[in-house]
Amino acid sequence: MDIEALKKMIDGGRDGAMPRLTLGEALAREGDTEGAQEHLRRAIEFDPDYSAAWRALGRLQLKAGDRATATETFRAGLDAARRRGDMQIVRELEVRLKRLDGP
Repeated sequence: MDIEALKKMIDGGRDGAMPRLTLGEALAREGDTEGAQEHLRRAIEFDPDYSAAWRALGRLQLKAGDRATATETFRAGLDAARRRGDMQIVRELEVRLKRLDGP
């Protein structure tokens, strides 16, 4: 789904965590990091346990060089993934955090 179609869907009343995650990831692929982060934060507001949105937001923050904020985001995402039982994201975020906390 393209960016304009996602925006129309959201503006048309079909807003929620999944469309915001999808739009955030699409904007990130296009290089709009700021817009992407905004939509990923909205996805988390819709569903604080949406671990995929936390992971995507942390990746963008890390890519932007904001290591401290990314670490906090990954920790929150790890908590969300554990609550949801999303073991794949739990394992991924544990590895990311271990690397960030390492030397």
